[in-house]
Amino acid sequence: MGYALAEAAKDLKMEVSLISGPVNLPNPKGVHLVRVETAIEMQEAMESQFEGTDLIIMCAAVSDHRPSVKYEKKLRKDEFPNRIIFKRNPDILKILGRKKKKNQVLVGFAAETNDILNSAQNKLKEKNLDWIVANDVSKNDIGFSSDKNEVTLISVDGFQMQIPSNNKSKIAKEILDAIYPSCLEKVR
Repeated sequence: MGYALAEAAKDLKMEVSLISGPVNLPNPKGVHLVRVETAIEMQEAMESQFEGTDLIIMCAAVSDHRPSVKYEKKLRKDEFPNRIIFKRNPDILKILGRKKKKNQVLVGFAAETNDILNSAQNKLKEKNLDWIVANDVSKNDIGFSSDKNEVTLISVDGFQMQIPSNNKSKIAKEILDAIYPSCLEKVR
C-alpha cells in the first residue's frame, strides 16, 4: 500500500520520500527511497524526514514489540533460550502526532480485525491524526500479501468514505484525491 501511495503522490507531482521495510517490490521511479529493517530504524528515518514534510502517510504495519535481546550470530540448538522476553517498540505514529505542526497533515492506517471503525476512530484521536485509513486485515483476499485492498477513510472532522475493494493503485489514488484538498488548505 505504501508503494502504491508513493506512486500516486508522485503522479500528483509531489516530492515523495518512501521509508520502506523489507519488501519484494521494485523501487518506484522518481521517489526517494529509504530502506529500514527494524522499528527503531523506521522511527529514526521518520523523525529525520518529518520536520520539512507537509503530508505524512504512515501505512506500515510496524510490530508493537521486539525481542529484548538481539543476538549477533546464529544460536545453536543448545544455546537457544527457553523463553523470549519482548519489549515495546516505539509508537512512531503517536510520536509524530505529538510533534505535528499546524501546517502538517498526518495520516495513519488502522489495520484491524474486529470493531474496525471504532478502533480506527479511537486511534485517530489518540494519535492526533488528521485522517485515518481503516482496513480489515482478517480478510485473505485484501490487505497484506494481496494486490487489492478495501478501506474506510475517516477525517478528524468526522467525514467518512468507504473505498470498496480494488487494486491498491486505485485505492491509493482515491485516498490522495480525498486528502489532497485538506493538505493544500493546511499548508497555505
